[in-house]
Amino acid sequence: MEKNNEKQKMNIVIAGHVDHGKSTVIGRLLADTNSLPDGKLEQVKENCKKNSKPFEYAFLIDALKDEQAQGITIDTARVFFKTSKRNYIILDAPGHIEFLKNMVTGASRGEAALLVIDAEEGVRENSRRHGYMISMLGIKQIAVLVNKMDLVDYRREVFEAIVSEYTSFLKDIDVNPVCFIPLSAMQGDNIAQPSTKMQWYTNETVLEILDKLEKEPRQIDKPFRMPVQDVYKFTKFGDNRRIVVGTIETGTVNCGDEIVFYPSGKKSRIRTIETFNAPPKEEAQCGLATGFTLEEQIYIARGEIAAKSNGLKPCVTSRIKVNLFWLGKDPMIMKKEYLFKLGTCRVPARVEEVTRVIDASDLNTTNKKKQIERHDVAECTLKLNKAIAFDLATDIAGTSRFVIVDNYEIRGGGIIAEALEDKQTWLRDTVMLRNYKWEKSIIESEKRAEKYNQKSTLILLTGGKDAGKKALAKSLEDRLFADGRVVYFLGIGNVLYGIDADIKGKEHQRKEHIRRLSEVVNILLDAGIILIVTAIDLTQEDLEIMRTIITSEKIETVWVGENVTTDIAYDVRIQDPDNLEESVDMLKTLLQDKGIIFNPW
Repeated sequence: MEKNNEKQKMNIVIAGHVDHGKSTVIGRLLADTNSLPDGKLEQVKENCKKNSKPFEYAFLIDALKDEQAQGITIDTARVFFKTSKRNYIILDAPGHIEFLKNMVTGASRGEAALLVIDAEEGVRENSRRHGYMISMLGIKQIAVLVNKMDLVDYRREVFEAIVSEYTSFLKDIDVNPVCFIPLSAMQGDNIAQPSTKMQWYTNETVLEILDKLEKEPRQIDKPFRMPVQDVYKFTKFGDNRRIVVGTIETGTVNCGDEIVFYPSGKKSRIRTIETFNAPPKEEAQCGLATGFTLEEQIYIARGEIAAKSNGLKPCVTSRIKVNLFWLGKDPMIMKKEYLFKLGTCRVPARVEEVTRVIDASDLNTTNKKKQIERHDVAECTLKLNKAIAFDLATDIAGTSRFVIVDNYEIRGGGIIAEALEDKQTWLRDTVMLRNYKWEKSIIESEKRAEKYNQKSTLILLTGGKDAGKKALAKSLEDRLFADGRVVYFLGIGNVLYGIDADIKGKEHQRKEHIRRLSEVVNILLDAGIILIVTAIDLTQEDLEIMRTIITSEKIETVWVGENVTTDIAYDVRIQDPDNLEESVDMLKTLLQDKGIIFNPW
């Protein structure tokens, strides 16, 4: 037999109404697995006898609260017991809001759940509430324990009616229970030993089903994930390394591994693994702050997630279904912009839809709310300003947990339950394949920037027809060229009558027109130039297509004209383009302030 400290450990959530016998189930598990200190069971029975009250296994929980001196740590949240196969931690889910907050946003997470239902009372609102709560936490393995069968004379039809009703409810919330077990925790039926009073039930006991539940892989055995924190660059003493740094969330990585960065889809192989003030290593594991150099230099942005090319891919989209806990004094409302933070990624986000809410005041579930109140737990859809990379809570919890920031303070947090299609789904796979197959120049982008004394950037001028965009674009090109910049004005006609000749004038091909334009821009930006493009009445959807194809950090959007007629999120607005000199000065100052061109002051 393995030593206890070498056994698997597994976190099990147990939930149920306080009167349905949850504490009795826990007490019985402790007693029947010999997980109690020597003499503790007899001591509690003797105390009950002295006080003239019947013994209950639930009393063991209270009796053990102060037993830390004997090597047992049991509080209102965690209970420890063991079988020959595993060491278990029972996470007691009392149903109150603090538990939900800790489970949704905290570090610990149940791998499976036991849900207790009183056979005499049957399925109640609490039973449905707890089932919904567990499903929100991303727990897929649920065993339903129909307790107190002794109070209904162990009748099979009572058990089967509960199975039928509760299975139907769980199906509505996309939960497929592992099993239903009829039991009497008080009498010990089907806890550790098969019941002699329910011979019609021939499946597993509670302990047998626990040992059959699937254990989550260890963090080190999960797919490699490292959110990119930064890229360190060195120039002294001929050191030209570019070190991608971050903390490895899961898995391991070795020199020579091919790495893909998401959501961009850019790839390279690891050349060296770097550690501070220590020799390079051949391998790095989860939990460690790590840096590595790449065989080919590629532009990597903070917030991307590194994964192995031959492993499980993270999800990539700008629309996500989440389970969210709200802490803010002001409610979370639709259409308002919040800051979404996952790992090292930061991106503005809005609530697109509130699907369900567990109300903080009475823990009732409702689907009628349009906002999320303080301490509410909600299932909702978030729309992010750009696509991000992440994993689902059921796959890799660390790259699924997020927080919501409002007015520079954390107001909420949660886990991602589902990746949803967005308007760029049709395009993203093509872009990721392009990036994966991209033929890189031997001249690094940093060398071009140093040579040209500028950062490659798209200056996107949009606005109404005859707003003066073209004249402004040409004047800006002339000024920047006179300053010695590598700059080019790409007139939209150059595209429409060239690579777009086959779709020109076809309004239903607008997305394809924007895609082709963006691919041309992407190539020119890779060449290191400052590119100026004009287009009439671009929308936010048009801009998001361009951001999918072009690194969004390289786009500066300018609205030209007195009236804004679309929903595009612009960076700067030129209301009086007729004053060309002043308008060009404004745009040049913008480029200087953003570090795109040198600012002498």
